[in-house]
Amino acid sequence: MANAREIKNRITSVRNTQKITSAMYLISSTKMRKAKEELNRTRPYFEKQESEIKRIFQTVIDIKSHYFYPKTGRKPAETYAYLIITADKGLAGAYNHNVLKMAEEEMARHKKVKLYVVGEYGRRYFQKRNIPIEQSFLYTAQNPNFTRAREITSILLEQYDTRQVDEIRVIYSDMENEISSTVKKVRLLPFDRREFWTDEEKKNKRDMNYEFYPSVDEVLDRVIVGYVAGYIYGALVDSFSAEQNARMTAMNSANKNAEELLANLSVEYNRVRQAAITQEITEVAAGAKAQKNKS
Repeated sequence: MANAREIKNRITSVRNTQKITSAMYLISSTKMRKAKEELNRTRPYFEKQESEIKRIFQTVIDIKSHYFYPKTGRKPAETYAYLIITADKGLAGAYNHNVLKMAEEEMARHKKVKLYVVGEYGRRYFQKRNIPIEQSFLYTAQNPNFTRAREITSILLEQYDTRQVDEIRVIYSDMENEISSTVKKVRLLPFDRREFWTDEEKKNKRDMNYEFYPSVDEVLDRVIVGYVAGYIYGALVDSFSAEQNARMTAMNSANKNAEELLANLSVEYNRVRQAAITQEITEVAAGAKAQKNKS
């Protein structure tokens, strides 16, 4: 059994660790709130871009663009590009594990896969397993912004426009609510026309006369590039928010475990201390009795 000094040192160590986990909880809460506020400020712009794509489809019936599946003769893709969004570090529960698990499932399903990784955790994971990475974005995943989303978009679109990849997908974590998050797999390109034109919109279609300059194809190409960049930016922020939420949950569990551990250690410390006091009293009493008998 440990002595009182060892138990007291253990209690001090647990309390110091608890201070760290509490600070990490507060920091993650602040970061998540700021990221969500930034996304809410920019979301209306991306929603407007999506509505413009819908308006183009409502105006022009026959649009031929390599960004969309053809109406007939849709062929399965051969080469897939996956944008994998992870964190830069752990201590976030199963956040990174769930994303990487889905990435491995997708890699097993398709023969030709190119990986584009955001986050130091994902980069180390694939390198450790000798899985080739097409490109790892070295900037931190802790501060998502639209400039970085544009950089990622330009690289992915260059691969798609030059026919080096046939389909672009993104795997990231989306925070459903304040308690849980889920891993999403979304196809970025090519688009399905049905994603931008619901049956209700077809039913309520009105005759609209718009002119597109210099051409509808060029307008559509520019709008879609902005839409893809906006979606990637949203995925970066959603992943960052989910990471902070997972870290808050993990730190909250650590704090609760620390409280239970401190309670058990306090009971054990009091028991050991009481045993030591009892032993000292017994020894003093025995010594006094021996001295009395000797007298």
